[in-house]
Amino acid sequence: MRSTITGTARMTTAHKLSAAGLTAAAGAAALAFAVTPGQAAETPSIAVKPVAWTTTDLGAHDHTAQQSDTAAAKAKTQAKAATDAADAKKKADAAAKAKADKARADKQAASRSEARTPVKPAAPAKPAAPVKKAYADNLDGWIKESLDILKSKNIPASYEGIKRNVMRESTGNPRAINDWDINAANGVPSKGLLQIIDPTFKAYHVEGTSWDPYDPVANITASCNYAADKYGSMDNVNSAY
Repeated sequence: MRSTITGTARMTTAHKLSAAGLTAAAGAAALAFAVTPGQAAETPSIAVKPVAWTTTDLGAHDHTAQQSDTAAAKAKTQAKAATDAADAKKKADAAAKAKADKARADKQAASRSEARTPVKPAAPAKPAAPVKKAYADNLDGWIKESLDILKSKNIPASYEGIKRNVMRESTGNPRAINDWDINAANGVPSKGLLQIIDPTFKAYHVEGTSWDPYDPVANITASCNYAADKYGSMDNVNSAY
């Protein structure tokens, strides 16, 4: 048997294969039910009605396949777009985090740098100038000033010992000079409150005092220094020395 396809639409290869299959099946059925001459009266023949195909059926099949392909392609495109968007977001988040981390690190570094800036030590305060003790410009004041200097140099002497010898040697006159004894004859007269000659004054001069043998304080301190070296203290002197 042969199936007839009506219409003018051109069949695709798939359509042709389907039609051929149906034709072959119909032929096989006809053979299966064919009767031999001896059986013609006993077994009736069965007729198989051919299946008719139309171009409309074939077009619908193609359209469905195309729709399926289009949907798959669209889904694939959407999936790729979603993946790309996710990757872009990850990169943007990573870049933002790196930027924030760097800003925080820079701020911490700046903070540490400020914290570690050495503080200049304050300039040491200048020691206050010692208050100069006031002494009276008389014998009492000269002896007291000399005693303070002698004490700072560890040279022994006392107020009474100094005053006693001053009064015997010069009666308290700082400009007194001896121009008649042996020292005067030798050209080195005794001078000042405690009548000391120039060579002895220079040899026993006490630092911090004047180099003038007529200066009352310088004269007393040099004479006491000499007496301490020769007699142990001016207190031990009771006559010419």
